[in-house]
Amino acid sequence: MATSDKNAAVAEITEKLRDANAAVVTSYTGLTVAQLKELRRSLGENAQYRVVKNTLTKIAAKEAGIELDEHLKGSTAVAFVTGDPVTAAKGLRDFAKENPALVIKGGVLDGKALSADEFKKLADLESREVLLAKLAGAMKGKQSQTAALFQALPSKFVRTAEALRAKQAEQGGAE
Repeated sequence: MATSDKNAAVAEITEKLRDANAAVVTSYTGLTVAQLKELRRSLGENAQYRVVKNTLTKIAAKEAGIELDEHLKGSTAVAFVTGDPVTAAKGLRDFAKENPALVIKGGVLDGKALSADEFKKLADLESREVLLAKLAGAMKGKQSQTAALFQALPSKFVRTAEALRAKQAEQGGAE
């Protein structure tokens, strides 16, 4: 590979690392071309899976301010995730279950280094949309409880005032 090609490859990887929410480093030894194609499809539109050269990726990671050196050994491919990292982590986890040749080595999430186990934990989370829906439901429940509380206060006040008026009327009639 000519020096200009290497520089272009480093610049491209650096840009992908900077633009990505997450980058997952994997080993793909033993996977067929058809399996790699299937893996790319399973990651969805918000992730790009690329086979990379370790030395060029090390240089690109340093330029992007990311620490990946410990994961860049052997055959390496990187999933650059620009969308929901949980969805991509689930795609990788599920594919790795069916194809044990795919090994997740580690990577980064929002600039923080993550181990392979941490990516597996990330895959166990529910998607962003599901979590937001649960949050919205919880907030809606709290709003209805608050509204019921505000409605209860005036009616309780009216009942108390009516009870006091009735008691005064009784005492006034007894005298």
